[in-house]
Amino acid sequence: MIAAAAFWIFAAAAILSGLMVIASKNPVHSVLFLISAFISAAGLFVLMGAEYLAMLLIVVYVGAVAVLFLFVVMMLDVDFVELKQGFLSYLPIGALIAAVVVVELIMVVFVWAFPSDAELKLAHPAPTAAQTVADPDGPNNIEAIGLILYTDYVHYFQIAGMILLIAMIGAIVLTFRVREGVRTQDPAEQANRAKEIELVDIRPGEGLS
Repeated sequence: MIAAAAFWIFAAAAILSGLMVIASKNPVHSVLFLISAFISAAGLFVLMGAEYLAMLLIVVYVGAVAVLFLFVVMMLDVDFVELKQGFLSYLPIGALIAAVVVVELIMVVFVWAFPSDAELKLAHPAPTAAQTVADPDGPNNIEAIGLILYTDYVHYFQIAGMILLIAMIGAIVLTFRVREGVRTQDPAEQANRAKEIELVDIRPGEGLS
């Protein structure tokens, strides 16, 4: 009963937060609702027994990506009123693309054939709760995810890491501001300068003339 109530609460919060991400007029509020959607999805993962994915969602997406989006939106100081002026001119093209995407999603839902349990076990023999209790020495949830992630999906994992790296570099470049009148250092120029220090060997009892 408690698990069912928690599922409905997390599911409703995730759906409402996802809708508010695209419905909110303030971009900062949209990012905050996005964080709320991630937290709700993490709660659903915990209910499913995928505690590793829940932790990954909180640490990576909420702790890094969403906060990165929030700081970028707050630091860029974009004039969103000016951006929305040409909204109506692109509305027909946007509506056409949105309709195509909706049709594709509907086709995917109705054409998709779910594999049977025997096929899933043959492809990836992931342990169930009963198997874990019967065989404590078998791979647990985190080990099973690691085996699949770093074997079948290792290339996708590396691509995701590169995308996050590019996003971080892009945020740094976009928020970097050159301030006038501020003294800066050029390590290359300092290293290429000629030596201006002269070493003098002073004998005992003599001074510099």
